[in-house]
Amino acid sequence: QVQLVESGGGLVQPGGSLRLSCVASGFTLDTYVIAWFRQAPGKEREGVSFLSLIDGETSYADSVKGRFTVSRGNGKNTIYLQMNNLKPEDPAVYYCAAVFSSFIQFPDWAYDYWGQGTQVTVSA
Repeated sequence: QVQLVESGGGLVQPGGSLRLSCVASGFTLDTYVIAWFRQAPGKEREGVSFLSLIDGETSYADSVKGRFTVSRGNGKNTIYLQMNNLKPEDPAVYYCAAVFSSFIQFPDWAYDYWGQGTQVTVSA
């Protein structure tokens, strides 16, 4: 059974950091693209980071460039999203998603597997 499970969300002050984790089970990530999406209340879902596990290519939304970093853990089936310098516009439910692909796909409808989401709150 294919499953993605996120963790690591929480409450952080502006300027703080969080590291989100996405653990995949039921499949091997080597030929997948993993994306992190976020959705705030009343807003459309937004892709914030993308990682191709075939060649390591990454892509980030302009709103998070230089602050967020996506990486693969040593355990190979874990993907991390390191979020630094969190801003008041970053709070949302963050989801990891996976698609079997050799190149990065940007629209959310392209992704076949989704986690349940983890809440990120930024507040003083």
